[in-house]
Order: sequence, then structure tokens, then C-alpha cells
Amino acid sequence: MTHNLKKTFAMLVLAIFGSAFLYNCEPDPDSLGEQLFNGDAAQGNEIAYPVIAYNYDNNDSIRSDASRLISGLSESGVTTNVAVLGAFTEPQFGMQRASYVTQLRMPTDNFDFNGANPKVDSVVLVVRPPANTASNTYFFEGDSLRTNTYTKTDFPVDGVATEVSIEKKTYPVRKYGKIGGASKSMKINVHEVTTFLDTNDDSFKRSNKPISTGELLGSGVFDGNISSTSITKKSDNSVVFTGNLGFRMKLSNTDFFQTHILDKKGKPELQDAANFIRYFKGIKISVDETDKYLYQFSPNDLQLIMYYKYDKTDNGTTTRPQTTLSFNLGGANAHLGLYEYNRTGSAVKDAVDKSNSDQGDARLFVQGMGGPSVIVKVEDKTINELKEKLITNKAGIVSAKIRIYLDASTWKNTGSTEDRRFTLLTNTLDANGKIDYKKLAFTSDLTNGLGLYYFKDKPEPGYYDFVVTKTVKDLVEGKKETVDGTEQPIVNKPLVITAGTFAANATGTLLGVRNTTRAFDMNRIILTGVDKTNTNPKRIQLMVTYGTKK
Repeated sequence: MTHNLKKTFAMLVLAIFGSAFLYNCEPDPDSLGEQLFNGDAAQGNEIAYPVIAYNYDNNDSIRSDASRLISGLSESGVTTNVAVLGAFTEPQFGMQRASYVTQLRMPTDNFDFNGANPKVDSVVLVVRPPANTASNTYFFEGDSLRTNTYTKTDFPVDGVATEVSIEKKTYPVRKYGKIGGASKSMKINVHEVTTFLDTNDDSFKRSNKPISTGELLGSGVFDGNISSTSITKKSDNSVVFTGNLGFRMKLSNTDFFQTHILDKKGKPELQDAANFIRYFKGIKISVDETDKYLYQFSPNDLQLIMYYKYDKTDNGTTTRPQTTLSFNLGGANAHLGLYEYNRTGSAVKDAVDKSNSDQGDARLFVQGMGGPSVIVKVEDKTINELKEKLITNKAGIVSAKIRIYLDASTWKNTGSTEDRRFTLLTNTLDANGKIDYKKLAFTSDLTNGLGLYYFKDKPEPGYYDFVVTKTVKDLVEGKKETVDGTEQPIVNKPLVITAGTFAANATGTLLGVRNTTRAFDMNRIILTGVDKTNTNPKRIQLMVTYGTKK
């Protein structure tokens, strides 16, 4: 092979994998179509092969407990969690509504409330954005970030009316669905949970688990924005109060907290955490509406703050100072994302009900949070044809990718960010054609640093190229793997495409094959599937680039 032609093929390989979407590195050309680099001349070709691709029904259910609401690890090793709230309806996927349930605990066992005769003043719930995803949490456009500064002359500081400066910064959250106008605001409800959240029962880890509720603790209107507040004294600019970014909601049912918390001072219900989580079993946060938008928040950063007064006696004088009790809603508690669907009359219901695993489906539906996935099969006859080319034509595979076009009817998230993500995994289906999610595996392309996929926006509406070079190459070349201590030829396994991405730590190392963002990925995506007439140029295909010696 001439130096220039070698360089051309090397650049082709690097161009393909250097732009791969996720966790890629530059591949070693000698391990990809090495036949191309051993001769004196070569000729490159690209050929398309049909594949079988069909919709897979996840029964609108997914594991969505705390272990699956993880988006990654921070530099200090702390997990970052994400949950979803809201509702959205459109004709392709139907209605989807997301609620959230969590246990809560007292800050300490046998909490004494500082003194006698404690009485509730107010209770506030604070919902905060995901802590480590600022670039994806806010949608900045024009004057979307609003700052409001004003002066208040009678703000109470240590019981004294004080002149202060109040600065409030407001940001729109990243939304998915109908945004602005009549869809701007949603009513958020907070209820008492009356079902014990038993983390030893696997059914309490599923998104469709029935959870009973009791008293309404409060409601509030969320207008799609979160804010931070800073209050400083005018006299010396000292900070009086700092409210971190979030949505604050006052809970009106203070009688509940008086009778269930303060009046239980010294009682067995507050003795320890084990008693408390069986007495006050948790809270559920939900929305009334069915057709607004979805948005993400950080479950471990939720705050439930109770303001109360108590008797304090000093030198014979009794006063009623105010203090706070902050319930613990963090990682020690059971968390569960609850997802509700109504698919009646939707395109996805028809597609899933009529899915054809033998011949494939014309339209492919991918949705996170328990919605459908897609299974792709490279046919054995395709592998055999490639083997023939490799042997007869002295061909070497340079790249292989599954090319899938977006369907034009995919929801366009106008007014907020587009953030479609996918995972690609391998799996052996059981006798009933079902995925065993416990046996999913990374593709050999991903584990060898060749990337996951990349997106091209032209021709519209764009397409995804999923990298399967090593996956196909190993099959064509008859490579072997060790299974249960026995070496055997690599099996041609189906590929599974799901919504979401792989969770990773701060350095980019993946946390594991089952640690993905699928449980809280808000996207709903339609892809172009098979075409039995082979006339649609945007049909799903396996694209193989190979080189032959002259």
C-alpha cells in the first residue's frame, strides 16, 4: 500500500471513531482491518446490509429506586441523583406523568425540640435542581436569567426591623414537553404516604408500584422557574440570609406536623429512625395536570423545613424564640420514581402491539422511564456474506455501524434543550424473546474504546451511526471468547437500544452496565425502521466499510 493510501485509510478510521459520541479514544488502525495495511495497494468500499429491528415492550415499568436514579459520581465519590416530576401528552407516545416518593427521618433520635410547648409556625418544601448538571438544568436564551433587586426597610433581623437589600435571581428549568404560554405552570401536591416503603421487597423498586397516600400536606404552583435569594444589611453589607437555587413551596397543613411531630415529643414514634419511618412513612410529590412538561430535580437535595417556636426561660423570663427542624430526605431513605402512562390511541401502542420480531418494524419507538426499547439483529447471512468477502476478495473491515434515521414526527422540544441520548448493549434473549436486563453487556466496541454512536444532522432530520466495528469484525473473523471457563466462538447476539446514557464518575469511567440514566431520561424518540421493499433510502441499515487488495 502506498504511503498516501495508508494515510487515507488511517484518517478514515480516526474520523469515524474520533467523532464517536461517548467515551471514545483513537483506535489503533492495526487492529481494524489490518489486511489493509499489509499489502502494497488497497481499494476502499462501503456496502449497506439490511438488519432486523423491532420495538420491544418494557410494559411501562422500570426499576426506579435510589440505586437507579444515579447520574454519576462526583470527584469526592458522592453519588449524584436525579428524579423527574411533571406530565406530558402528545399523540405519538400518549400521556406520561412522573411523581416521586421518599421516606424522611428526624435529624436525631429522640429529638427534644429545644424546650417545652413547641408550636408550628410554618413548613416549607424546597425542590432543587440536579447538583452536578448545571449546563443541562437551565435553559439560557436571551434574558431567561432574570435578576430582581429591591430594598425592604422593616425586615426582621434578631427581632429588630432592619433595612436590607434583597437580590433574587430566577432561572428557567430545563423542560421536556409543552413549554410556555398556557403550559407554563403546574400545580404540585405533597401528600402523606401511608404505605411502608419496604426496601427489602423488590416490588418497591419498580416505577409502577401502587403507593397509597393520606392527608394532603400542601399544594403550590410551579411556574417553570427556580430562584436563589440573597439578603444583606444596608448598613454594613453583612449577609442576613442566603437561599440556594430551588423552588420553595409552603405547606399549608401545619396541623398535621403539630399533631404528628411536635405533639409526639418524648413518645416511641420519635425514638429512633426505625420507628419513625414506620410511623410517618414518607411523602409523595405529584402534579395534577396531564399535559404540561417534565423536569428534573435532585432528590437528595430536597429540603423539608419546619419552623416552630418553643418556651425558653432565662433568669425567670420566658420567651418564645423561633427555630427550625430540617427533616432528613437524603440518601439514607428509600426513594422511588413513580411513572404513570395512558397509551390509548397513541402510535406507540399500535406499534408495540403489532411488533414483528421476525421481519422488523417500520417505525421504532424509544422512550426512557419504562417506555419501549429497540432490538436490532444483524442477520447471520450478512455475517456469512462478509466472511466470503474477507476470504475471497481479501477484504479487511475498516468500520461497521448501524445507521438509524430520526423519524420526522419525533417530538421537537422547542423552547428548551434537545438532549437525546442512547445506550447500546448486547443481550441473549430467552426462549420467549424477552430481555434479561441482569445479563446485559457492553458492546466490545465500547469496552475497547471505539465509542458508542455519533449524530449527523444532514440530511434532515438527521441520523445516528452506532459503532459496531469490533462487534461485526469479531463475528466475521470467527474470534472466540471464554464462557464459564470454556473457549467458544463469539455468538451473534441481538443489540438493545435504550434511552439514556451510561452513568460515569468524575474521570469518565463507567459505573457499570446497569448504571444508566434510563430511569429518569425524559426523551421520547421515533426512529426509521425496516423497509420490506428496500426502497426507502432512510431505512435502518448496517453500513460496512472495507478495503480490498488490488
